[in-house]
Amino acid sequence: MKNYISYIFFLFLVNASFSQEQFSIYFESNKHEPIVKENRRLQQWILENPTSKIVAINGYTDEDGTSGYNDTLAKKRVDFIFNEVKSYIKIREDFKSRSFGENFKQAANKSENRKVTIYYILEKDLPRENEILGIKEEKTIEPKVEIDYPEKLVFDNPNGTKSEFKLDRAFMKKVGNATVGEKLTIDNLNFIVNTFAVVPESRGKLYELLLVMQSNPKLKIEIQGHLCCMPTDRVDLSTKRAKSIYSFLIANDVYSGRLSYKGFGSTQPIYPLPEKNEAERAANRRVEIVIVEN
Repeated sequence: MKNYISYIFFLFLVNASFSQEQFSIYFESNKHEPIVKENRRLQQWILENPTSKIVAINGYTDEDGTSGYNDTLAKKRVDFIFNEVKSYIKIREDFKSRSFGENFKQAANKSENRKVTIYYILEKDLPRENEILGIKEEKTIEPKVEIDYPEKLVFDNPNGTKSEFKLDRAFMKKVGNATVGEKLTIDNLNFIVNTFAVVPESRGKLYELLLVMQSNPKLKIEIQGHLCCMPTDRVDLSTKRAKSIYSFLIANDVYSGRLSYKGFGSTQPIYPLPEKNEAERAANRRVEIVIVEN
């Protein structure tokens, strides 16, 4: 069995795929330039594929002659075709040109073996180029920058006094680093009974969420409201409470496309109804955020 010899211009392994096209040009025996008819076929192919992309060109010969001669002949055929197409058709940068000579499965009809085959991808398939060629793309994940959230916020009130809110930095970091689908409860976020108004003591929780949204511009969340005690949310209070937080963030210039809200009433309790004590009622009466994108 004769040795396998290949001529490589660039390092690239051709992987046959259903979306990878091919076109063959045929040669006369011992010739490295195609006859007029085949050259016309090549020129027509060039005209029809101005937006295609060549990924490989392979050359072959029949068994006539020595192995060394056939390898050289196959290389000359590849070189000729490459020079014909290079100025008209885009060629992949790591494109590979190979001369197989006679070292491939020969067809019974010798004329079928004297050929050069161009492997290419149509314009419509170019977005999937690497997938078609079996090349796995390595995605680089940029490390998250550690954000130094403040410990407190101080505001000047119209009457000359100051309002100070102590912030839960651990909670803010947890939200900022959360993964998609993760659900987090906003602890100590309380409302005036039977209303969607946040009690003054809990307003710091709103600013915690605001600072996280401002510091993480890719973060998208869904705000979810839950109630305790009553089996039916007759006035849709859980939705109104979730919306009040949504409205606070919108009023402070958080883009609405990063936010959504939903109320669940008491349909998703942590503790079964009726609750046994205030601790269970407080756990059920909560606001959660779900990470949609981060």
